[in-house]
Amino acid sequence: MTQIKLIVGLGNPGPQYSQTRHNAGAWYVEELARTHAIPLQLETKYFGHSGRGMIDGKDCRLLIPNTFMNLSGKSVGAIATFFKILPDEVLVAHDELDMLPGTVKLKNGGGHGGHNGLRDIIKSLANCRDFYRLRIGIGHPGHKSQVSNYVLGKAPPNEQRAIEESIDEALRFTRDIVSGNHDKVMQSMHAFKANY
Repeated sequence: MTQIKLIVGLGNPGPQYSQTRHNAGAWYVEELARTHAIPLQLETKYFGHSGRGMIDGKDCRLLIPNTFMNLSGKSVGAIATFFKILPDEVLVAHDELDMLPGTVKLKNGGGHGGHNGLRDIIKSLANCRDFYRLRIGIGHPGHKSQVSNYVLGKAPPNEQRAIEESIDEALRFTRDIVSGNHDKVMQSMHAFKANY
């Protein structure tokens, strides 16, 4: 069982983006930091806000890149290299267009699926795709030409509540994710569906 040593929450920096769908991964790490009393501080050498604490008795680092989404790998690569964290010891939380709001899934490896943050992280990890992903459903606008405005927009209140409920569900399983009980997470958390 692989222990997770670094949890990354993707988003764009700045107040104008903080409540947009593209920041769902950052919301998860912010809540994780709050519930485990892990302070996040701006670390310029890692190009993001990071913190270190214990989750289920395991030493774990949290990171929210302070770069724009398409440069997320600059931050992830810097901290992973410095602390010699292997790709399969990394969990990246991100928004997922191909899943409805209120759903959340854990995945290991795979491509970037058009997600610019994942694309840059893969590149920064020497094209290794073996990191874990926490996919937070935000839904799809219906046509690829609408995707950019959609992810950079705010979800309506009912969808936002569903996204927040799915993040709460992910938080309940974070101890198992960090400890490497990934089969349990995939069986139980994947059955969750918030109504909206």
